[in-house]
Amino acid sequence: MRPNRKQRLNPMDRRKFLTTAGLAAAGLTAACKEGKPVAEKELPSELGAKVSAYGERSKYDTAKRLVPELKRPEIGSTTTPLADTEGIITPAPLHFERHHAGVPEIDPAKHTLLIHGLVDRPTVYTIDELKRLPSESHIYFVECSGNSGREWKAPGAGDVQKGFGMASCSEWTGVPVRLLLEEAGLQKGSKWMLAEGADACKLFRSLPLEKVLKDGLVAYAQNGEAIRPSQGYPVRLIVPGYEGNTNIKWLRQLKVVDQPYMAKDETSKYTDLMPDGKARQFTFEMDAKSVITHPSGGRKLADPGFYEIRGLAWTGRGRIEKVEVSMDGGVTWKAAQLQEPRLAMAFTRFRMPWKWDGREVQIMSRAVDESGYVQPSREALTEARGLNSNYHFNGIKAWRIGADGEVHSV
Repeated sequence: MRPNRKQRLNPMDRRKFLTTAGLAAAGLTAACKEGKPVAEKELPSELGAKVSAYGERSKYDTAKRLVPELKRPEIGSTTTPLADTEGIITPAPLHFERHHAGVPEIDPAKHTLLIHGLVDRPTVYTIDELKRLPSESHIYFVECSGNSGREWKAPGAGDVQKGFGMASCSEWTGVPVRLLLEEAGLQKGSKWMLAEGADACKLFRSLPLEKVLKDGLVAYAQNGEAIRPSQGYPVRLIVPGYEGNTNIKWLRQLKVVDQPYMAKDETSKYTDLMPDGKARQFTFEMDAKSVITHPSGGRKLADPGFYEIRGLAWTGRGRIEKVEVSMDGGVTWKAAQLQEPRLAMAFTRFRMPWKWDGREVQIMSRAVDESGYVQPSREALTEARGLNSNYHFNGIKAWRIGADGEVHSV
């Protein structure tokens, strides 16, 4: 029903109503300051930069991956500047890297993918042949199992990038592993799959066949363009929700087998040493985790007033159902707003309006996923698993904001 003339607001009243209502709803009125009149600036009179074959970001945007100094730079990792990203998609140039033998230069015209083992029809695919097959696109996170490893030794890393930056989220496009294995014809007794890369160290992992048939993707594109060399060009395996090292880059073979092979890359590392001396193995799923990215360690709040607490949450078990934020060191918790759509095994962005009064405060977040799993405190996690592991840390992360606005790791 359209309002009659008497119900309509004149333009000035409408503008006043919307402004007042918007400020009140967000709790911003107290944070607003009286501004000075702004003089109209003269527009540029010269032509701007010329068109280019590939777009570049502004020179004023300085977010970049952190590259540590290493004796062997081919063997190491970089981290994503999570505090400087928006939404849930990580730009491909900022996606974290982890290499065991450097980034190989592979000619896609010469690269092939072998499907063999317990199959009726062993097959070799070229990249062009893979791209002719039915494809799918999905948004998934990839997280190194060593992400947040410093947090085992409190207070951990000083900022989000150092502590949590070995996790990124992209749209991946490729061929479902299910389709490739159905075409090959699975034989009786097929329970596991070996995936091997074409880098110098021949990284390979054993994976449960049930998981790769359900979710596995042989991906050749990331965020709308070809996968970059550092991310596995020309083709990589995506196993959503599983630890990053199972997402084999530069994929060259998938072998169907009847049991795990206990390979070098799943025995010498990627196991969790427990307090009793035993080690957990094949701990594939990444447990629910969240982190506040703003305000966060290494940053500073300019002055008291309104801020939006922002962060990311993710889980290898499916979808994030809830994120709670505490502004009093974990004494009380309040549900944050979750950005939709919330996708399974993808980053979820959470937000909460907050007015800082200028006093010292400790903030933290905890995630709950659709399985009912609740992100544990660091104390609960270390009580259960000790301090001997380097992998799979997902304890609650706290930041302390001092009266001077400086943000520190707790």
